[in-house]
Amino acid sequence: MLLTDRQEEKPAAGGTQAPEVTKLQELVYELKIEQVMTKEIITVSPDDSMRHLKEVLRLKRVSGAPVLRDDELVGIISIEDLIKALEAGQIDATVGQRMTADVHTVFADETIIQAVNKFARFGFGRLPVVDRQGKLVGMLTQGDVVRALLRQLEVDYHEEEIHRYRASHIFEDIVSDQTGLILRYKVEPRDFVRCGEAASKLKRALERLGATPASVRRIAVASYEAETNLVIHTTKGGELIAEIHPKRIRITAIDSGPGIPDVEQAMQAGYSTAPDWIRELGFGAGMGLNNIQACTDEMHLYSKVGVGTRLEVVINL
Repeated sequence: MLLTDRQEEKPAAGGTQAPEVTKLQELVYELKIEQVMTKEIITVSPDDSMRHLKEVLRLKRVSGAPVLRDDELVGIISIEDLIKALEAGQIDATVGQRMTADVHTVFADETIIQAVNKFARFGFGRLPVVDRQGKLVGMLTQGDVVRALLRQLEVDYHEEEIHRYRASHIFEDIVSDQTGLILRYKVEPRDFVRCGEAASKLKRALERLGATPASVRRIAVASYEAETNLVIHTTKGGELIAEIHPKRIRITAIDSGPGIPDVEQAMQAGYSTAPDWIRELGFGAGMGLNNIQACTDEMHLYSKVGVGTRLEVVINL
């Protein structure tokens, strides 16, 4: 799988081992594909010969290209397809005869976790990037993702140095018997364009408050998965609530339906009730609740069909 990181393990609630969320894992939930993709697109026509494709790949130093007919994406062709054509003695065949016509794409305004999931699920080396009208606007490779993550790591390091002491003593400077901060974010149903915004805003707030990078990463992943569940499974959306205290943060995701018929079954890895069209978008793989549980110190899930669902998690700071 792309970007597999060695994870340190530490005890979690109940004596189990919870993986440490890395900075790279946090970034794949935050960066947008349009920030990462290659915008200068090398394309070929389905009427071009494989011989012509060979020259394009050689001169442009790329390993694949989208296939366009009258600006419409009709396929994708790779150096692997070229090699197979050479082995079959079909160097003069057309690109249209050798290309992959069933093209998987990603949207430019999605986070790169959607692309990473497709890279891992289908074994692709590249993905065409389209806008919401279906127009090709870029190409994304695994190499693009890796380079972007490395650049962002450097940017985040410098920003962290700048903001480290700006608000890190907010709780120490307020005198009270119990100090806390509550942040609320509304989440709309089936709004995949803005999915992840609430988690991103919460992450930035915690960074400004001086939470440790390790804690912020765990919170970012857990809140993103909780927000995504609200987008995918609810009929009226819901609310993501963060209660921040000096030693811990409690995140609550609540909605008013439709509810979960079998909570125990919903906790099984890979189980999902998401329809196929949502899975095609890269969501609803059935790992959200498991990812949340792995990132938190406490997790409680309550649900009643026709009433709604309440997910509560606690992460120690």
